[in-house]
Amino acid sequence: MAQVKRVLTGRKIVKGKTSGEAVVTREAISFNGGVDNMTGIVTEPGHELEGVNIAGKVLVFLTGKGSTGGSYKIYDMVSRGTAPLAFVQVTPEPITTIGAIIGAIPVVASLDEDPTQTIVNGDWLDVDAEAGTVVVSHK
Repeated sequence: MAQVKRVLTGRKIVKGKTSGEAVVTREAISFNGGVDNMTGIVTEPGHELEGVNIAGKVLVFLTGKGSTGGSYKIYDMVSRGTAPLAFVQVTPEPITTIGAIIGAIPVVASLDEDPTQTIVNGDWLDVDAEAGTVVVSHK
């Protein structure tokens, strides 16, 4: 069966290109206390992704939350190899944006469709932040 592809268009927040498997949440996420930077596992009690490892995946999420320490946790995750490959966000904010800048994680946001509704866990995403596009290959 052929994969169905869809192109979402938004705007570049942090430059870069990458491809990977999607992990999707319709909730805000905190990298300072909500994600174990040593493993990449979401640890926030009651979070939709609690227990899910986001390392090496394209994280599709609503927005970031929490304190500015989250920016440094993202950078630490990059240095440990436990960070997501890219962020696809509904609404960008300073904490995850700064973390992505210092960690060189591509970020695309403000897409023409809500990515948390269009993309599902396991979809393959080709993220081109320069072009502001996310090509979704549905499984």
